[in-house]
Amino acid sequence: MAESLPEHDRILQEIESTDTACVGPTLRSVYDDQPNAHQRFMEKLDACIRNHDREIEKMCNFHHQGFVDAITELLKVRADAEKLKVQVTDTNRRLQDAGKEVIAQTEEIIRCRVQQRNITTVVEKLQLCLPVLEMYSKLKEQMNVKRYYSALKTMEQLENLYLPRVSQYRFCQIMIENLPKLREEIKEISMSDLKDFLESIRKHSDRIGETAMKQAQQQKTFNTSLQKQNNVNYGRNMHLGRSRILESKNEITLKRTFEEDDEHEEEVLTAQDLVDFSPVYRCLHIYSVLGDGEIFENYYRKQRRKQARLVLQPQSSMHETVEGYRRYFSQIVGFFVVEDHILHVTQGLVTRTYTDELWNMALSKIIAVLRTHSSYCSDPDLVLELKNLIVVFADTLQGYGFPVNRLFDLLFEIRDQYNETLLKKWSVLFRDIFEADNYSPIPVANEEEYKIVISKFPFQDPELDKQSFPKKLPMSQSVPQIYIQVKEFIYASLKFSESLHRSSTEIDDMLRKSTNLLLTRTLSSCLQNLIKKPHIGLTELVQIIINTTHLEQACKYLEDFISNITNISQVTVHTARLYGLSTFKDARHAAEGEIYTKLNQKIDEFIQIADYDWTMSESDGRASGYLMDLINFLRSTFQVFTHLPNNNNDHAAMSGKVAQTACMSACQHLSTSLMQMLLDNELKQISMGAIQQFNLDVIQCELFASSEPVPGFQGDTLQLAFIDLRQLLDLFMVWDWSTYLADYGQATSKYLRVNPSTALTLLEKVHRGMKDSSKKNNIFAQFRKNDRDKQKLIETVVKQLRSLVNGMSQHT
Repeated sequence: MAESLPEHDRILQEIESTDTACVGPTLRSVYDDQPNAHQRFMEKLDACIRNHDREIEKMCNFHHQGFVDAITELLKVRADAEKLKVQVTDTNRRLQDAGKEVIAQTEEIIRCRVQQRNITTVVEKLQLCLPVLEMYSKLKEQMNVKRYYSALKTMEQLENLYLPRVSQYRFCQIMIENLPKLREEIKEISMSDLKDFLESIRKHSDRIGETAMKQAQQQKTFNTSLQKQNNVNYGRNMHLGRSRILESKNEITLKRTFEEDDEHEEEVLTAQDLVDFSPVYRCLHIYSVLGDGEIFENYYRKQRRKQARLVLQPQSSMHETVEGYRRYFSQIVGFFVVEDHILHVTQGLVTRTYTDELWNMALSKIIAVLRTHSSYCSDPDLVLELKNLIVVFADTLQGYGFPVNRLFDLLFEIRDQYNETLLKKWSVLFRDIFEADNYSPIPVANEEEYKIVISKFPFQDPELDKQSFPKKLPMSQSVPQIYIQVKEFIYASLKFSESLHRSSTEIDDMLRKSTNLLLTRTLSSCLQNLIKKPHIGLTELVQIIINTTHLEQACKYLEDFISNITNISQVTVHTARLYGLSTFKDARHAAEGEIYTKLNQKIDEFIQIADYDWTMSESDGRASGYLMDLINFLRSTFQVFTHLPNNNNDHAAMSGKVAQTACMSACQHLSTSLMQMLLDNELKQISMGAIQQFNLDVIQCELFASSEPVPGFQGDTLQLAFIDLRQLLDLFMVWDWSTYLADYGQATSKYLRVNPSTALTLLEKVHRGMKDSSKKNNIFAQFRKNDRDKQKLIETVVKQLRSLVNGMSQHT
């Protein structure tokens, strides 16, 4: 128990000294001690409380008088406090009254300070927003003035630099929402401008192309004129007349070229002068900025391909006029000039590969179109103008870097067609010349007329030069005219060969080939048709032979003429030769054949008017009238052959040969026709008197043959044409059947040329004629026995002749 008391004191000390929050553990220790420890602690606690109360009482007693004094003092102060309160209240009132104005001013100052702070804040925010608004205003202004590329750049600055600074404001959100719409609007507007541009260049393509072609042609003409002027002496070796013409043309062309250059020097237009390309640049930049450059490139190329197909589609009537071709070429040139310009001023919109691909496609289409439409051209002048247009077209595009070799290859095809049209045109000219010719030698009354003729045609005849005027040249008017037209044809053919970028050798070869076609096909055909015309008589045919001879001689001059034009020597290995020799030889042969044919036809006409009385008892004692007329005709005809050219040995030989052949042909045809007349199946009977009359006619034919109507026959060569008739008629006139039958088959036979079948046919006709005559003359009894004997003889001879004929057939 004694131990527990100090413990209780310790606990009480802890309670008194410890914070109230920490009393719990201390109190818990009271309850954890021995039983009844709580009671004892409470007792101890009460004792402690009583001690503290005694101490408080002592302290109060010690300080009570001071407390009373303090209360007394406080009561005294109370009155003073009331006075002070009144004074303070009064002072406060007066102070409040005096501070109301200050408060008002202070509040105003505070309000201004707040406004100033707000204004400062607003200024700061506006300074942050103003660049955005200014940029947006600038954007709107750029949109209004259609500066879309700049507008896109402004949008980019707004999005990346300005708007992020003020993104918390609602107007910025509106701007951000509007920017994509503005971009789409710019794309649509720029695309609309591009479409307008495409439509504009489609309309202006022909103007652009026309200007480009004109400039290329002027440049080429200028260069060519300078070259010709520098080499003006080059053509002096050519034909004199041609040289003067070329020199004068050179001077005129050069002068005209300089004048045109002076006129156009200040107005050299380009594609940029004719078309505004800014829509393309804008649209390209806009789409590039928007990241859609590839879409724009594809769209542009697609639209241009469509336009290319439209440009390459020709009008159906293009081939009718040169203007149709010029418009077609101008549009194509304009199209590719624009593409070339776009290629060089932009990067990537079009590439060289793209333009080459587009050109190759266009070139194939152009060649097909030209090949088709040029085939419709029948006018050589139009074909020549087409060729000149193609050359200018090719030179123009070649100047822009496009390959044009296939166009020049096409020109060689068109050249063949041009030659065909020339041949057709010259065929008409040749026919007109032949129709207008009188087919008589050219008369020249004096030296002046003679020089005029030889200036047109290279005629040389020393023998004729010795003769005095007036005199006649052997050829007719058509010869110099034909020669002139052949030279004109060469000029016309040369026109097409110019500007084809070919060497002089190739041009020379082309000229010779086309001239050969003219001679061997066109002129030859015209000559053949002329010879076959019904109204061309023997005199005309003889003159045609003379004309072809002189034209043949002129071929060497034509070769010289071509060589002078092209400056290519004829000794060159690859130089072609003119085939005029064969042409004119064929024409002469045809004319000679026609002479023979017409002579035979004329003989047939005389034979048809023969009117023999095949039953006459005796002859008239003179030749038939038709035969004498025929012989007179033949004599006069063969006199014409004396006019054939014989100024040299070759011509003399040719002249004699034609005349001899014609004379022999006429005699043989006459002999054959007379023989056919005797052996005609419709002629059933012939009297001996008719035989005698027929014999008189054959004698006249033989006299004609022996009179040498054409010189040059050896011996009785011409008379042999009638040998068959002569032996047959002698057999009947002498009635020498025994000799005929005895000597038949022997080479020495007197009647070697008499065929048994021919003798049989004529004998049967004579036999029938004798029978008919005997019936009419049966009143003469003394003749009946002779007739019967003769008839028996005839029957015997007939049997023998038939056996010979049968033997011949069996042998055959």
